[in-house]
Amino acid sequence: MGNKQTIFTPEQLDAYQDCTFFTRKEILRLFYRYRDLAPQLVPLDYTDKPDVTLPYELIGSMPELKDNPFRQRIAEVFSEDGDGNMTLDDFLDMFSVLSEMAPRDLKAYYAFKIYDFNNDDYICKSDLEKTVNKLTRNELTPEEVSLVCEKVIYEADVDNDGKLSLEDFQHMIIRAPDFLSETCRWTRFLNIQQLLLHPRLPPIREQNERSKDDNFW
Repeated sequence: MGNKQTIFTPEQLDAYQDCTFFTRKEILRLFYRYRDLAPQLVPLDYTDKPDVTLPYELIGSMPELKDNPFRQRIAEVFSEDGDGNMTLDDFLDMFSVLSEMAPRDLKAYYAFKIYDFNNDDYICKSDLEKTVNKLTRNELTPEEVSLVCEKVIYEADVDNDGKLSLEDFQHMIIRAPDFLSETCRWTRFLNIQQLLLHPRLPPIREQNERSKDDNFW
C-alpha cells in the first residue's frame, strides 16, 4: 500500500480552521480547487509553506467569479499584493468571507472595501458611479447614474459629509438587514441599497428571462 499524501501538517490545518469558517475537509477541497487552476505551479506538499502566487487571470476565470462584474475588484481586495494575484491563504480568506457561514457584519465590511474603488476608506460619489455602472452593465444613462448616486448619499450619509463611511454603510444595512441575503428584483427605478449588496445580478434585459439563486453575499 502506498503512503497517503500529506498536504498540510496538523498544525497548519488547525490554523486554517481557526482563521476561516471551514472544516478540515472543506479546506482540503478548496486547496484542490486552487491547485486545479495551475497544477504545474501548485505543489501537493504545503508542509514547507511554498511561496506560490497564482495570477489574477487564473483566479478571475473561476466559475464563481468569471461572470461577476466585480471579479477583479474582489480579487484585489482579498489579495495580499492588492493586484488580484492570490496565495493559497488569500484564496481561502476570500472563499471564507463569501461563504454562507461568514457573519453578516464581516460580509458588510468586505462589501464596503470592494465598493471603495479608490481605497480611501470611504464610498464617494465616484465609487458609487462605478458600482452602479457595473451592477447595471452600463445600461443606465449618465444622468440616471448620477441621480441614483445622489439619492444613495442623501439617504445613507448619516454625518452629511457627502460620502459613505463604513459606519454609514453598516447603518444602512442595519436599517434593512435582508439586503445581504435576499435575491433582489429591480426595474429601471433602482433600489440602490439592494443593488449595492448583490453584485451577481443579471443585466436588466435578462431579468424576466431567468431566475437565479444568488448566494454570493
